[in-house]
Amino acid sequence: MAEVKLAGITKSFGSFNAVKDVSLHFPEHTTTCLLGPSGCGKTTLLRIIAGLETPTSGTISIGDRDVTGWPARRRDIAMVFQYPVIYRGLSVFENIALPLREQKLSKQELTARVENAIGLLGLERSLKMDPERFDNGTRQRVAFARAVARRSSIILFDEPITNVDPESKFRLKQDLKKITERVRQTIIYVTHDQNEAMTLADQIVLLKDGEVLQQDAPRQIYNHPKQSFGGWFLGSPGMSFLEHPFNPAEGGRLQSDLFPFPVKIAEPESVPGSNRTALRLGIRPEHLRVLTSPEADSVQGTVLKKFRGVAGQYLVAIKLSKHLVWAKVRHEVGKSLGNTVWLRCRPEAVTVFDEHDQALKAGLIKDSPEARPNER
Repeated sequence: MAEVKLAGITKSFGSFNAVKDVSLHFPEHTTTCLLGPSGCGKTTLLRIIAGLETPTSGTISIGDRDVTGWPARRRDIAMVFQYPVIYRGLSVFENIALPLREQKLSKQELTARVENAIGLLGLERSLKMDPERFDNGTRQRVAFARAVARRSSIILFDEPITNVDPESKFRLKQDLKKITERVRQTIIYVTHDQNEAMTLADQIVLLKDGEVLQQDAPRQIYNHPKQSFGGWFLGSPGMSFLEHPFNPAEGGRLQSDLFPFPVKIAEPESVPGSNRTALRLGIRPEHLRVLTSPEADSVQGTVLKKFRGVAGQYLVAIKLSKHLVWAKVRHEVGKSLGNTVWLRCRPEAVTVFDEHDQALKAGLIKDSPEARPNER
């Protein structure tokens, strides 16, 4: 098994840079999800690791070996593609065993590996069936088993459950979870689906326009996005954003539609810029409390629309002055909401982004008059 390191990887197609100076570390025995929208460079990056694309510049290391110039067959990598690969005319057992026959394994070892993979992926009932008659979900399960049985140092997955029906997608996600928990390979998994990434990954690499925005544990990248794109892209929906002018000369204070009281940046000197700076306040829907009657420290809003979602939970769009925010509420609250509601929000639940779209380490706190003895 081996760790993977990328140093200064760039991939250009003519004048277009698909991947831009990317340096990453994939620790051994971990699962990393490359996450981002279509066209962000994640599949190109995966193909470079696999040896199917040659980087324009930069190096790839597996363990302590520089494999940048090595062909794919020498890299000890198994890969599962978006469209399942099935070898026609071969049984399920032989579909899984075929790559192993090149390894000159003993018959006993080969059989043990294939049967272990079949058991892990629940393919026992499919052994006597014709693989060509399988649906895409079962075909992909065979491809998963083939990759696991090889016991290569690294398994690469390129959006493997994109082209299957919803029921198969749910089952395949369960299978992937078993693989990530039970095998010892280093796994790198490409997806545009944040739910897959949050479920499967030990760490997420968030990509946009060929660049790495953030590499972190799933909950860390969800709760503490370094740019507003991460706050928007992760979540269903993502963060709501409120734009605010800001004057550092005022001691970090600002008035927001989210609060009936003034708030301030805990460390106003952390905000870059000279005189006036624009800030973005990001708040996740689950961090807003929706009330049907006013309470202390609540602000009034107008319900624009609401949707019933998973497990009866409601998603509510609320207008606050000139801003729109989304909130998630329990079923019993959502069904009883009228046009007017009140919101409560904790200042510390808000992520503050500066004029360069970078999250401030210092968040918001309530601005207490008692803390300003020199003001009158």
